[in-house]
Amino acid sequence: MSRIKHFILTGLALAAQLALAAPTGTVYTANEREGSISQVRLIDGTVNTVKLDVAPHNLQVSPDGRWLLVVGMPQHAGHEGHSMGGGQLLGFRIDGLAQPAFALPAGAHPAHVVTDLAGKRAFVTDSAASVVRVFDLEAQKEIGQVATGAFPHGLRLSPDGGTLYVADMKADAVSVIDLASLKEVGRIAVGKAPVQVGFAPDGKQAYVSLSAENKLGLIDTAKRKLTGKVAVGRTPIQMFATPDGKQVFRANQGSAKQPDDKVSVFDPIASKVVATVTSGKGAHGVAMSSDGAYAFVSNIEDGTFTVIDTASHRVVAIHHVGAGPNGISYQAP
Repeated sequence: MSRIKHFILTGLALAAQLALAAPTGTVYTANEREGSISQVRLIDGTVNTVKLDVAPHNLQVSPDGRWLLVVGMPQHAGHEGHSMGGGQLLGFRIDGLAQPAFALPAGAHPAHVVTDLAGKRAFVTDSAASVVRVFDLEAQKEIGQVATGAFPHGLRLSPDGGTLYVADMKADAVSVIDLASLKEVGRIAVGKAPVQVGFAPDGKQAYVSLSAENKLGLIDTAKRKLTGKVAVGRTPIQMFATPDGKQVFRANQGSAKQPDDKVSVFDPIASKVVATVTSGKGAHGVAMSSDGAYAFVSNIEDGTFTVIDTASHRVVAIHHVGAGPNGISYQAP
């Protein structure tokens, strides 16, 4: 075989490997500053942006892939949204993003939304009322409320589906909510201005972003106790662990005047930050591909989200979406 032919075949093989390794699926962003959501097909970069009547702060694709749930306040509303009638939970069918299938009142300041493992109930933090609102997605109505600490913001479901951890920003605590009884069964003191939580895949450890301390808090879920803090970037917001539990990707937003553009990669075994990735200005939301090969980070000040290869810690793509992307969610192909 000639050397030229060998190089051509080798190049084609490498190209094929890269093509196979390219991220697939769909990423959704909540573009708060322009009142829209964006749907991005990773395979070809196609962007579909839909205007809303609310300024969306957070969104999530339900586990069964049927729903895209979005929460936000009326555009141009005040801090608590009272003047415009409060916030909403919007439910879009994945195959019909042009119009929401339902729009439900969600309190004066809905912040984040997650669902249970079956995708039958949605849980929305209402920061103004210091409650988590519970919605039946089939009946499309609110069915209950659970009191939390002051100003609940981010929340995540435990891997076993049994509990919610809620970051209570003004209580400097994390509320633990039992989903069987729909009651707060614990409150963990964590530090200043916790804004979002996350879990190790086995559920034994939880993480909390302490935005006023520039630290990642570590929680023993069995003891319901803070066990340590690790310094990260400025104003850490969201985080997500890889499915193997070996890495946690943490977005550091900074301030409006001095936005941060870094993502801290935390190694839970070594209990330290092992890498720092430059993402985009105002790094905020984090989602993860199902296989853990890619992390997706929304960048508020740049109007983009970044695709990070979790093995190499390299940025492999940047996609432009609407203005001020906050929440971000991934749907497998």
